[in-house]
Amino acid sequence: MPPKKRYWLVKSEPDEFSYEDLERAPERTTHWDGVRNYQARNMLRDDMKVGDLVLYYHSNTKPPGVVGVAEVVREGYPDPTQFDPKDSHHDPKSDPDDPRWFVVDLRAVGELPDYVSIQDLKANAKLDAMAVVQRGQRLSVQSVTSAEFREVLRMGGTSLKALQGA
Repeated sequence: MPPKKRYWLVKSEPDEFSYEDLERAPERTTHWDGVRNYQARNMLRDDMKVGDLVLYYHSNTKPPGVVGVAEVVREGYPDPTQFDPKDSHHDPKSDPDDPRWFVVDLRAVGELPDYVSIQDLKANAKLDAMAVVQRGQRLSVQSVTSAEFREVLRMGGTSLKALQGA
């Protein structure tokens, strides 16, 4: 029996790597690098699986919010930026034989027709338990329930079937 599909939210600053950048990447795919928090790293390394779906959230913008959907197309592997002294995410303490930081590959599925701002998320009682609306929740990778995922898509004016062109 295949593993149960899981849902996630990843945060990116649009001036660093926007959803549009993901859509322009070769094969609409890139590795999700630069995560330097152990809890988020553990999710990338251990929990995110091929086929899982991801809400793409633009942070550090006014207003922050969900802009699109991506899919995990490669499971966790060592983040190459940790070993590159020229990269801003270089970690001189990370050992290639025992890497600290991991990435997954994400592929763009589709942009939401309607931007779903953090204010919209907070105003929806169905999303009261969603991690991104909790005070002090700053992780760049967060688990999302299936119901939360579907509700955000509804708020964004679409469904998974519509995004996938079904």
